[in-house]
Amino acid sequence: MTPEGSVLVVSRPDDVTADSVIEELNRRRVHVIRLDPGDFPADITVTARLDEHGMRGRARTQTRVALLDGIRSVYWRRPRSYAAPAGMGEQDSRWCREEARYGLGGILASLPGAHYVNHPWRNRDAEYKPAQLATAARCGLDFPPTLLTNDEKAVREFLREHGPVIYKPLRSTDYQDAGNRALTVWVEEVAPDQLHSGVSQTMHLFQKRVHSVADLRVTVAGDDVFTVRIEGSPGIDWRRHYDSLTYSLIETPPHVRKGVRQYMDAFGLVFGAFDFGVGRDGRIWLYECNPNGQFAWFPEPITGAIVASLADQLQHAGGRHAS
Repeated sequence: MTPEGSVLVVSRPDDVTADSVIEELNRRRVHVIRLDPGDFPADITVTARLDEHGMRGRARTQTRVALLDGIRSVYWRRPRSYAAPAGMGEQDSRWCREEARYGLGGILASLPGAHYVNHPWRNRDAEYKPAQLATAARCGLDFPPTLLTNDEKAVREFLREHGPVIYKPLRSTDYQDAGNRALTVWVEEVAPDQLHSGVSQTMHLFQKRVHSVADLRVTVAGDDVFTVRIEGSPGIDWRRHYDSLTYSLIETPPHVRKGVRQYMDAFGLVFGAFDFGVGRDGRIWLYECNPNGQFAWFPEPITGAIVASLADQLQHAGGRHAS
């Protein structure tokens, strides 16, 4: 244990974003423990005692031991889902998973005195796109007219009023084809002849398309705000065209900085990754905020700056103040 306490990183094994932060903390000789709830109970043993003195105990992985009252900060990234022992029936398996979620999950969310980046419950609250846009409106951030519905007629009316219109999923949910290959639902423009009764099967999000000249990824880490201008995408969803993109770190427009600060405070976030589009008239439109967004794919000078800021948050539980 270091004098400053340990940093707990909660994430899955194949998380390059978490890897980059852990490497920086290791370089600084900060004691790091990595834990993935998806490894419980097979490879993790936890004992927690609670009394009038609070919580104490330990979590043991295959390589590390974390004292529950010795965690200085928690980097909550992208852990796998809670699991159950193999070979159980569906009902028993569901029971074990839910007990793990509310038991282990409750422990990890209640570590005494720990600084969370972000707290998992704050992440959860901030992942709902309707809540994101309602909060953005209160914070003075512009966003395109948006429709949430399962009514095909309402979508057709929205298309007539605001077309062209795009569709985007409300959550990045794991989806696989018959060959177990991971599939992604991309942001796409919707034509009237593509609409059918399937709209009624669940909730959908439609939004007026912004004809953008560039995109902005605004990453907030504590007091630091990093705004990257992204150019060169030949399509609507720039995530499909990484090889075509160019990135430049720019000054954050004052009204954007003010709005994202208010937004972060509203959700109680320490970290957030905002996506904006820059319209042909220069107006800046918010698309969404991922409270746990990626950044390790940026060129090294940009990635390195964000990694250092996050490491400051975790090492010093408060970060540095930046312009």
